[in-house]
Amino acid sequence: MSLLAVGTLAYDDVYTPYGEVKMIEAGSCTYIAMAATYFTQPVQLVSVIGGDYNDDFLADLERRGASLEGVEVIPGGKSFYWAGRYHDDMMGRDTLDTQLNVLADFDPKVPEGYRNTDYVMLGNLTPSVQARVIDQMARRPKLIALDTMNFWMDVALADLKEVLKRIDILIINDEEARQLSGERSLLTAAAKIVEMGPKILIIKKGEHGALLFEEDKVFYAPALLLPKVVDPTGAGDTFAGGLVGYLAATDDLSFANLKRAVIYGSAMASFVVEDFGTRRMQNLDRAQIDARVARFVELMNVSL
Repeated sequence: MSLLAVGTLAYDDVYTPYGEVKMIEAGSCTYIAMAATYFTQPVQLVSVIGGDYNDDFLADLERRGASLEGVEVIPGGKSFYWAGRYHDDMMGRDTLDTQLNVLADFDPKVPEGYRNTDYVMLGNLTPSVQARVIDQMARRPKLIALDTMNFWMDVALADLKEVLKRIDILIINDEEARQLSGERSLLTAAAKIVEMGPKILIIKKGEHGALLFEEDKVFYAPALLLPKVVDPTGAGDTFAGGLVGYLAATDDLSFANLKRAVIYGSAMASFVVEDFGTRRMQNLDRAQIDARVARFVELMNVSL
């Protein structure tokens, strides 16, 4: 089934202990699409770019199964840009520069052909922008997933709480879950957040895996130990793309399948961090993905 993804197509400068890259193609839509197209097509993108964006990269996204009809191009404009430097332990980072550029006035326009899409992934954007996307859907999608961050909890909490009432899955990290709920215990935090609207909550814990909550059911997926993490910038968006892409492909929202989707999302995230930007994901095949998933399954398998 098709998937609608809303977010950024951006350029990043990234500095890590393993090297640096400048003006590499990035952004939430980029990572979501790159992961999701391995499972379902088309992935319908809604975003905005300047006339400076790499046409060859966009053509490659289309070749992979992304639809770019909803990507607005501002001639003469500059695309969203972010620069950051990771600490030696790769756990923290410092933002060096952020330039909203064309994103500053982004008013998402969902093409008519996208408005009946059953699966929607709202990348990390202003909550009011996320809400405007939902407003344009012709009918209620089967599933709306949303990513957000602590910045929006600081500056747009009321708008965020309104959009949370309209979604099915919220994807945030453990720090964000504690801030949004006001609770230290993630179990208590999850219960409070689900009361805000989302039926399903996924809490990412970085190198410690991910937690899935639905009603009274809880699932924990460990992270895969990797020899080297080169660039964690797109890990969260790649996880979301893999997860929702798998759900769209299987069209199964049972808890058992949600657990499988978390594993597939985790597998995709484990690939993307092995190189800068989307480089590692550009040459994957389904056999490699399934083999990585099998490693997760083996990690979790225990007999008592």
